[in-house]
Amino acid sequence: MTPRASTGTRAPSLHALERTLRDRLARLDWSRFPEVRREVLETIGPVLHGGDAAWQLTVLLRSNTGWDAAQRAIAAEAVFGVALWRRRLAHHAGSDDPLALVTALLRDVAHLPVKSVRSWTGAQPPEPRPPPGDWPTRLSWPPALARELEHALGREAPLFAAACNLPGPVTIRANRLRTDRDALAERLRAEGVQSRPGRHAPDALHLEGRPNILGLPSHQQGLFEVQDEGSQLAGALVGARPGMRILDLCAGSGGKTLLLAAALQGEGRVDAHDIDRQALERLRHRVERAGASANVRILHELGDELYDAVLVDAPCSALGSLRRGPDVRWRLDVRSFRRWPPIQRALLDAAARRVRPGGRLVYVTCTVRPEENEDVVRRFLEKRPHFKQEAAPAPAELRRGRALVALPHRHGTDGFYGAVFQRRLTAPAHGSRPRAAPRRPPRRPRPSGSRGRARSPRRGRARRR
Repeated sequence: MTPRASTGTRAPSLHALERTLRDRLARLDWSRFPEVRREVLETIGPVLHGGDAAWQLTVLLRSNTGWDAAQRAIAAEAVFGVALWRRRLAHHAGSDDPLALVTALLRDVAHLPVKSVRSWTGAQPPEPRPPPGDWPTRLSWPPALARELEHALGREAPLFAAACNLPGPVTIRANRLRTDRDALAERLRAEGVQSRPGRHAPDALHLEGRPNILGLPSHQQGLFEVQDEGSQLAGALVGARPGMRILDLCAGSGGKTLLLAAALQGEGRVDAHDIDRQALERLRHRVERAGASANVRILHELGDELYDAVLVDAPCSALGSLRRGPDVRWRLDVRSFRRWPPIQRALLDAAARRVRPGGRLVYVTCTVRPEENEDVVRRFLEKRPHFKQEAAPAPAELRRGRALVALPHRHGTDGFYGAVFQRRLTAPAHGSRPRAAPRRPPRRPRPSGSRGRARSPRRGRARRR
């Protein structure tokens, strides 16, 4: 495979991304660190030995309910900072001791004064070392995963990696069944939450800070859903319109199902299917809150019905959402990635048999690997000549060739890929009739680091696909 080409939007420089991170750390009042130092260092130890940083931090904060906002923020940044930057920090510290790593975080990444760092940590930093020359160490990525990024993104790999070192925004989608984006922004302002419109998705709002979303009356009343802007763009590829019959084959807990239902405006139906019964039960509650019960049908088993459009939001290696979890990269086994393409191809085949002639099929992943994106699409078209790929209905800056490609360092979204196919009205001259639809799609394992991850209190990992 050749490295992926540019999508057309100018990416920020590596120095600019690193400066953003440095400024973020420097804004905190680290003089409060001694108040939480012992507990934080005890939490970092298990994280460095494979523990989930989000879960470990949750336990820490629940055990110290008397901490104020500043103490909680410092604890979160220290735990997540070391979890993410461990490789770079070990280079500067010459050690993997938790206290040495925190000291390196403050001196060598945040560039805070050495005298202050010594006072806050109680440790004497070693002689300073220049930043690593290679980007995987400089940006703290595992070597095997860095090679995957270079294979997929070529020269843009370091920019993607740097963007994933910054927490993604908390993004929501206005529920068109109950409100619109402008009215929602006004309602949120009245509830004390500031927001700004998304750059690309028409219903997206980025929230300022990390508000308690579940406690907002506007959320309880179903006025919005938490959904990354890239996910909203991917769902929009279906082109849902009033009156359509749509199948969401891998619905999960239903972020895109609800987007499609809102686009129907009360006319038509979305059938949501997934092998995860618990996810479908969560979807059922979300459908009721969103006011979409009349237009969403939850399917535990699939029949032979043909649809105007079928969405395959395929399970994948989930590299596009790594900014949602600072330590997920250290718990991934790249050898497991090879299991996904056969599953993705089988799901596409199951979906293709359920698209009516003239209907649309959409294939979506949240990864950048060509083996799970372009290669799957190429093999599908070779096998299914009665389908043709169409240009994704998205702005040119979000397309690569005919596909949607959204990237964190270019578009500020999680990483998403989307391909759109149309079933021809008549089969090719040499073609045969499609086989009868199976009763169920193939079973698939859950992706490591994808749906069902624990939420990060700092990073807003409530992505809800």
